[in-house]
Amino acid sequence: MRRLGWCETILIGCLLLCCSVLPGRILAGASTAAETRVVANYRIDLDNFNLGSFRFTTLLNGSDYRVRGDGHFSLLGGLLYNLRTTTASSGKVTDAGPEPKMYLLSYASGGDSGQLRMSFDAGAVTALSIIPKRDRDPREIPVTKEQLVGALDPIAAAFFHARSDDPNGDLKVCDQTVPVFDGGWRFDLVLTPKKKVSVRKEASTAYSSYAVVCRVKFKPIAGYTTDDPNIKLMSRTDAIEVWLVSVPGTDMYAPYHLLLPTASGLLSATSTSLRVEPNRRASPSP
Repeated sequence: MRRLGWCETILIGCLLLCCSVLPGRILAGASTAAETRVVANYRIDLDNFNLGSFRFTTLLNGSDYRVRGDGHFSLLGGLLYNLRTTTASSGKVTDAGPEPKMYLLSYASGGDSGQLRMSFDAGAVTALSIIPKRDRDPREIPVTKEQLVGALDPIAAAFFHARSDDPNGDLKVCDQTVPVFDGGWRFDLVLTPKKKVSVRKEASTAYSSYAVVCRVKFKPIAGYTTDDPNIKLMSRTDAIEVWLVSVPGTDMYAPYHLLLPTASGLLSATSTSLRVEPNRRASPSP
């Protein structure tokens, strides 16, 4: 898949938006006859320009999960730039963490479109398909099989191992190191606690009144060239942040705000709505 320049950093930002904690009561209490549905919407901005929005729909049925994300990003009403993305993931959440089965990413921008699909088994990538096929840059640091063991796809990376019954902002949920493979890059996201801040409670989000601010360190491992400007910036900066807030009545911490410096400016995302509800029909995909 051809790299989309700064637009690829939008997808990385959306990955960071997925950095929520979804184990605990919301999984343990789920019935095998019904699913729990979590729908989250986010506004995406680059500096002072609104780029668009991203919507994540998560279906939880016992230990099984299915996630779908739909994004639309544009400049000047689509006259200057117009990008639509769809991403999906499925698998199981175990005591040891997520076990992905499938990951899909498709995009369309003007006359450019493509699709990436990965399959997993026993904690390893077993198949990778990229359309259109792209030639690897000979300067790229190669990804090894050993580096893919235990690595998660970008959506499965949302299901961290931490959990907390504290609705008032538990800094321990920031104590995470997440190995990720997006089909091209192999990298780690290292989260550490930074501070706890108060946020305004709104009916549309149903969040508690405190957010945990996590500092995020982007650590590239393989699949990239050392002169990539976004890799250089994201790996060197200490300004990447994810704000996580407790969802009332669950052990879930959901993303509220994201800050991600890029070579094109400061990418930010803010939650505009969140719904957690039972889903009576267990068969449809999100």
